Amino acid sequence: MGAIIEVKYFNSFVLKKVNTNVPVEVPFWNGSPGVPADIGGYPIKTSSLGEIGSSNWAIEESRIRGGYNNTSVDYGVRAYLVEEEPNAVDRYNSLIYSGIFNGRTGVNNTNVFSVAEDITKSADPVNSSIQKLYAEDTNLIIFQESKVSRALIDKDAIYTAEGGGSVTNVNTTIGTIQPYAGEFGISKDPGSFAVYGYRKYFTDKNRNAVLRLSMDGLSEISNYGMQDFFRDQFNDIDSSTSQGILLGGWDIHNKQYVLSTQTGPNNPVDTYKTVSFDESVKGWTSFFTYKPDHIFSLKNNLYTLKDGELWVHYDNSVNRGSFYGVSSQTSVTFVFNPRVSMSKVFKTVSYEGSNGWQVNSFESDQTGYDTLSPHTWSDTTALVLSYDAGSYTESGFTMRAGFDRKENKYHANLINNSDARAGEVVFGDSMSGIKGFYATVKVSTDTTTNIGGLKELFAVSSNYVESSY
Repeated sequence: MGAIIEVKYFNSFVLKKVNTNVPVEVPFWNGSPGVPADIGGYPIKTSSLGEIGSSNWAIEESRIRGGYNNTSVDYGVRAYLVEEEPNAVDRYNSLIYSGIFNGRTGVNNTNVFSVAEDITKSADPVNSSIQKLYAEDTNLIIFQESKVSRALIDKDAIYTAEGGGSVTNVNTTIGTIQPYAGEFGISKDPGSFAVYGYRKYFTDKNRNAVLRLSMDGLSEISNYGMQDFFRDQFNDIDSSTSQGILLGGWDIHNKQYVLSTQTGPNNPVDTYKTVSFDESVKGWTSFFTYKPDHIFSLKNNLYTLKDGELWVHYDNSVNRGSFYGVSSQTSVTFVFNPRVSMSKVFKTVSYEGSNGWQVNSFESDQTGYDTLSPHTWSDTTALVLSYDAGSYTESGFTMRAGFDRKENKYHANLINNSDARAGEVVFGDSMSGIKGFYATVKVSTDTTTNIGGLKELFAVSSNYVESSY
């Protein structure tokens, strides 16, 4: 009487590997061909044309070379830990460290986390999650959402009963966590971090602040004339929902901190502002017309990434004002506000610098809302052309419709370009000058003079008289 014996493949390997030689593809190891259909396999079959079937499974036996009573593969050492509460815990405010790595001796314990040792260090959970770590000398700077702290490495702090402290070497990896003074963190924008020397720059969006961490502690550099600007920019950014990012980097070429505030594609209006902070003047010096994906410096050069491409800045082989293959005019906007309580008539505009500058707009302050004719009135001027762009010939003589040069200084009259108001007899370009307490002026490079070349601007001024009312 026949009998069926079930063979179980203890510790065997189910493999799929074929030879790509044609016309017949077959397994090229000494395994047992075929896997039973009830576990998902089929024996290897070939057609009458010598082609392999769609199932190329085989079993590799656990015994070496499949020999009788040969050495069998074992499970080996299995590490396990029985925990009373094996549930996962998200410790967003804690640090954990492994064993050491020593390249000289070949010791590599970076994958060793011994539960027999105290290998965790926790920051204050009230300051929310840890967003960034930065190692500096023998200290570890910890950036939480609402706090910046310093942890001692390979040493610890010992405090006396009177409150004094001293640092001593102890057998510990991460020592006491010491917070910096000030209720500032990095929010959820670690991408805004940049470092140069002993200065670290970053943003705290939740507190509308741009910060510098140096030897004298935390300083709020957004207060240097840009507090309102950053308040408005940060309100449109929500990093937790991908509604924009704050991106920072150090410009080694000009020694400046560059910060780009980007509202992101999910925002109804995809806007951005890229600005730079200069330590030498303690202020924000420039707005840039480029929107980077990443900012970094390497060997005296500033690099940015845009759409997967690498760009180098300050390259003399391309035109000035050209970013990512797009050229734009360089402009400076400022305010004329002499004798603030006097109503004035601004008659002229002049500047010291090189040829190629024009006045895009010269606009007075607004005079209020007219109820009968809804309008907020302000005086404006027409475009003041540059020295070359405003040049024309009449009766054999060269004339200037914009700036003219006298004693190496460029001058131009201001021609009024305002709309007519009720009761005005003379208005628009029939008048010269504009009236107001102050004027906002925008000066930019033209599009004809030495395109992409160097254009310098040292000073801009205006001649004015007291208004006769």
